[in-house]
Amino acid sequence: MSVTVALVTPYYPPKIGGVERYVAQLAQGLAADTEFTPVVITTRSGGRRTTVAVEDGVRVIRLGVWLRVSNTPLSPLWPVQLRRWLRRTGAEIVNAHAPVPGLGDLALFAAGRRRTVLTYHAGTMHKGVPGSEFADRLIAWYERRVLPRVFERCDVPVPVGPSSMAAGYPGAELITPGVDVERFTPGPVEGRRGLVYVGRMDRTSAWKGVDVLIEALRQLADLPDATLTLVGEGDALADHLALAQRLGVRERVEATGALAGEQLVAAIRSAAVLVLPSTTDAECAGTVTMEAMACATPVVASNVGSLAYVVGDGEGGLIVPPADPAALAAACRRVLTDEELAARLGEAGRARAEKLFAWPRLVERYRAVFAGLLEP
Repeated sequence: MSVTVALVTPYYPPKIGGVERYVAQLAQGLAADTEFTPVVITTRSGGRRTTVAVEDGVRVIRLGVWLRVSNTPLSPLWPVQLRRWLRRTGAEIVNAHAPVPGLGDLALFAAGRRRTVLTYHAGTMHKGVPGSEFADRLIAWYERRVLPRVFERCDVPVPVGPSSMAAGYPGAELITPGVDVERFTPGPVEGRRGLVYVGRMDRTSAWKGVDVLIEALRQLADLPDATLTLVGEGDALADHLALAQRLGVRERVEATGALAGEQLVAAIRSAAVLVLPSTTDAECAGTVTMEAMACATPVVASNVGSLAYVVGDGEGGLIVPPADPAALAAACRRVLTDEELAARLGEAGRARAEKLFAWPRLVERYRAVFAGLLEP
């Protein structure tokens, strides 16, 4: 008889992000066999009523949202709604996903006697950027006072990288994000050009470092093919384009909006370098770096979070100090001008993605964790 696992996450596709892709891949992987039946409990993009639908073969329950504080959706009804839906779905295991405070935390307390797993997708969420001082104080209080109690409520903490705040807890099981290596595959090397950034561009996510990347592009003025494609959306996109205008590189920056499916694969395949310039440990594993490696696209990433662990400095890409435009530009220049280096990084990255980050292997790790919770 199949065991129902409730995957509780603040956001879920079609919203684009690393946590969203992680939960969606896990849900679809679990749905592919008869041992476990996933049900996703998440939030709506707008509206206060709960909706229920089957999406890509997975039952998805979207709870209403009353307000949002920064990137955090909230509702006073969730404690009651979570208990009700866990009972209605017959969930025996609750797998909450964080770090966005609220829904995942409440799910662990609503779980009652059910077995619980907390997958934590970040190191500290301190933003560390001008204007975030008040938010950082709240985050510090939450991480010091609330989060330890949340971890005490879970049976198994799952860090998605060595830098995750779950990594230091007893019994932690490291399960990184993964990549569909059958969909993200290498394309032709000929015709690859420029840099690509894939990710959100919200003002609340200034730690993504897109401004640092645009400054690095300015320092690549000697390379005419050093263009930059920004893939994603958010309320900071206009700010980034305005910065590019002030720095005199606006004509070398293209903004595509959010891409998914084959369009996303094509954008990563066509790049000479995938750049992830994050500036704080709020960036943990960086799913997009795995997608780039699977496409044999060299990566340049900051030395924050678990990015060095994922990329392997000098293996799937190059690692640079965070918030350092000169170092970022120098690493990109190396890859753009050294065909032998670019080919070696691309080939090694593909091999690393197949060995460590293929989703079937990671879903099997979750099956083992869930099965262990059910043992008498």
